[in-house]
Amino acid sequence: MFTSFTDQIQVDMETGVSMEDVTGAIRSLVHRSGVTAGSVHICGIGSTGSLTTIEYEPGAVEDLRRAINRMAPPDIAYEHEKTWQDGNGHSHVQAAIIGPSLTLPVKNGDILSGTWQQVVLINHDNRPRKRRVEICVIGEKQA
Repeated sequence: MFTSFTDQIQVDMETGVSMEDVTGAIRSLVHRSGVTAGSVHICGIGSTGSLTTIEYEPGAVEDLRRAINRMAPPDIAYEHEKTWQDGNGHSHVQAAIIGPSLTLPVKNGDILSGTWQQVVLINHDNRPRKRRVEICVIGEKQA
């Protein structure tokens, strides 16, 4: 039987570039969905947040944080700030480069990922944020 299941999680995040491992929450929702084969679509809501995968260990997390800040440094002028004066032009650019969503395969009722691959939510904003992540699992469910 083909089915779909949707839910969301909310994550309190520190000022960016801040990262949280959300793999466990995604796995839990996939298990709850009952989908045994299909895919899970994960989307961070908001224009200053993003999602990616990485080995979530302190060295790799810091390396990614530094790379993000090199791509769109927080200490240069952005056109966005001329309009809004909110100081977060870099946040929008960083989030756009990485992207707001991921799709992962579901096999045997679990996400299919590498041994050292975790799903990471990133807050790029210049203030703490409560990030909402929408999750949609679609696929085959045992009857």
